[in-house]
Amino acid sequence: MKARQRDGVAVAAAKASFSTATAYLLEGVGPFGPSRKVRERRRPDPLIDIFDAEVVPMLEAAPGLRAVGIFEELQRRHPSLDPGVRRTLERRIRGWRALYGAEQEVMFRQIHEPGRMGLSDFTEMGDLAALTVTVAGLPLDHRFYHFRLAYSGFEHAHVILGGESFVALAEGLQNALWALGGVPREHRSDSLSAAFRNLDLDAREDLTRRYEALCADYGMEPTRNNRGIAHENGSIESPHGHFKSAIEDALRLRGTSDFSDLGAYRAFIDEIVSRKNARITRRIEAERAALQSLPPGRSCDFEETIVTVTSWSTFTLKKVFYTVPSRLIGHRLRVRLYDDRLDVLMGGTLLMTLARGRAASNGKHGYVADYRHVIHSLRRKPMALLNLAYRAQLFPRDAYRLTFDRLLEGMAERPACRLMVDILSLAYDRSCEAELAAVLTTELDAGRLPDMALLRVRFAPDPAALPGVVVRLAPLSDYEVLLGDQLEVAA
Repeated sequence: MKARQRDGVAVAAAKASFSTATAYLLEGVGPFGPSRKVRERRRPDPLIDIFDAEVVPMLEAAPGLRAVGIFEELQRRHPSLDPGVRRTLERRIRGWRALYGAEQEVMFRQIHEPGRMGLSDFTEMGDLAALTVTVAGLPLDHRFYHFRLAYSGFEHAHVILGGESFVALAEGLQNALWALGGVPREHRSDSLSAAFRNLDLDAREDLTRRYEALCADYGMEPTRNNRGIAHENGSIESPHGHFKSAIEDALRLRGTSDFSDLGAYRAFIDEIVSRKNARITRRIEAERAALQSLPPGRSCDFEETIVTVTSWSTFTLKKVFYTVPSRLIGHRLRVRLYDDRLDVLMGGTLLMTLARGRAASNGKHGYVADYRHVIHSLRRKPMALLNLAYRAQLFPRDAYRLTFDRLLEGMAERPACRLMVDILSLAYDRSCEAELAAVLTTELDAGRLPDMALLRVRFAPDPAALPGVVVRLAPLSDYEVLLGDQLEVAA
């Protein structure tokens, strides 16, 4: 106060460690004081004749109109309107809606109780288009089943190869609950619209009953949010983005998005989820104490159907042909359909497990073929390979397919088919599918056709590797010792 009288406001403010603006505020004078004038408009209002007369009626008639749509309409009505007015119009519309606009929907913040609610949803991987996940070099078309506890934030994710379905939901949900070690009292999901799509009324009711039965097995109350109201599932919709961002970061740090097989990719996802859960271990443990106990065993997480094997040694399921051993032709088999596989049973005996196929996007049938199932018949009918409906799927590796294409280019159809069947037979008889594929690739790169005689020699059994077997015959007197008591009785 003394310094400002002697040195002035600016110097006094510096000595008192004040800013000059604060000093002038204390003085109540200058450009920062209450006596300053309100800045007047520096140009005429460009909307003075338009806003009340044209914009407000549009807002009242159609409250959902976007500001940019209104601006484009004004430009059509007034071609001379300056494009720079758009921001001014947007601010004016925002202010008008704050004063006179319709009431907006209110989001009510909820208090979540421990052990009460678990949420399920599916999420696409389209956001990671720049980091396409591949398995053995082939793009993996997949999505995730995502489970989360509302209170603690415990998460579980499961890679889904097909679309949203009850099988995918049942498998993913049960995996999550058994990994958690407990069951919440309520399970919230969306309306499962994707799972219901293209189903008739009876199928929809059956799906609803199966979902309710699954929840009953685990003692959960099934609930669903309203169709199209995503924020009702907000406790899991929002974590979708964080989860996919964590995957993207992990893929970038890994340096590659290619995996050797599906199991390696699933292990990669499990590690990411485990790290996220490790950060909230205390909250998870606190909620785990409030969870219900698990049932004695898992519930049904597959679809079961009966199929008949045709004379083609195939059966059809959901527009996909599957080959099976020919000894099953004419038999009725029980098939359990999972998201990524099929279990084939005869009665209660498991015969085999097949990879699940998908129908083509254009509606055509798909094929899951194994040359081992039909190779014995191809040996007798090699020309059947030429126009075989599932020929491309029959070859176990690309090297075999490319070899057959090269054979058809370099020789007549009959010897080409015979040679290709011999190559497949060699892979089957000698169990050298991978090694033979490597040799075929080398021959193709060198521009040579495979020589069957050389291949047989190369993959013939090695006599030096055969074990030496020596059979020692016991003398007959040893048997007399074993039968000694019986011989005495007989005598």
